Amino acid sequence: MMMPMLAELNGNLHMAAAAAGAAIGVGMIGMRASEAVGRNPGAATKILVQAILSTAFAEGIVFFAIFLMPK
Repeated sequence: MMMPMLAELNGNLHMAAAAAGAAIGVGMIGMRASEAVGRNPGAATKILVQAILSTAFAEGIVFFAIFLMPK
């Protein structure tokens, strides 16, 4: 009786940690990208491409957590 409840709680905690980590990561990516464009506006396109890729990888962590979450 207690083990399924603990497993569900554990999965929920992992999901919350993955979502919080991804949100913090995406925020930091945006912060640093805007700072980099402010320093070097000529490289805005290259910075944008790198920021989009990094954001996609950070959000991918959440998808792994959703996929691996117990049902």
